[in-house]
Amino acid sequence: MESEYFFVFLCFVYELIKSNKHMSKLRILYVANEINPFLKTSEVAEFVRKLPQAMQERGMEIRILVPRFGLINERKNRLHEVVRLSGINISVGEEEKPLIIKVASIPNAKLQVYFIDNEDYFQRKFVFHDKENNFYPDNDERAIFFCKGALETVKKLGWAPDVVHCNDWMTSLIPMYLKTTYKNDPIFKDAKSVFTVYNTEFSHKFGTDLVDKVKMLDIDDSMLSNLESADYEGFIKIGAEYADAVIKAGDEFKGNLDELFSTFDKEKKVDTIEKGEDFEESYFNLYTELAG
Repeated sequence: MESEYFFVFLCFVYELIKSNKHMSKLRILYVANEINPFLKTSEVAEFVRKLPQAMQERGMEIRILVPRFGLINERKNRLHEVVRLSGINISVGEEEKPLIIKVASIPNAKLQVYFIDNEDYFQRKFVFHDKENNFYPDNDERAIFFCKGALETVKKLGWAPDVVHCNDWMTSLIPMYLKTTYKNDPIFKDAKSVFTVYNTEFSHKFGTDLVDKVKMLDIDDSMLSNLESADYEGFIKIGAEYADAVIKAGDEFKGNLDELFSTFDKEKKVDTIEKGEDFEESYFNLYTELAG
């Protein structure tokens, strides 16, 4: 008789756990190169400002990570270092650079933004171009550092996202890292990725050592073949290849991007989600579907 009661009790506990899991908030991690009001140089900044708040208001749990570019005024925006998250060294090729994490809140919103910082990469007072409008030749290293640093920061937070939403070329390595180096990590093993592409194309070509600098554990050359072109298209291709969902932020793209999207569409579905009446609903449904 006691064993029957015990069995019924176990069944009750199991159903309770299932119910709690079903009722738990979806966790969405947003990663981007900028967010309004801290920095705004493209449409990305406004997108990453509005969408996370909309999803939070729909009951989702949100985290946001961006680089701490030197244009961001720390005093005015009340950034402060999170010592417990800082102090990791991030490898970029054969070099290791210290990771500094800062945090600030968005005014009039219950959203915290974490900033990835490093003196060598993000102290200069410009974003991707110098004052003569020359593209920084180490923007590839800055992107690599940012992508690796973002994932390591989330690990330190101990916060397991259901969906990682990567915005623009600077975040494009994250879907690949999630499917390789971090695929068995307890924090990321169940995470799905979304990669949204914007009209931010550049013409610069990086060095032939790009692939070597990008590598991490469990990554070989064959996994990085799309990056061999060492240019903007290469970054977009690698993001689209490994992401679970690819989104176009609008219909009008310059250069070869439209042709690229046609290529992607043969391998996986590419959706267009523009700002409009169904904008928030479309992303809410996408996240819910991906998280299962």
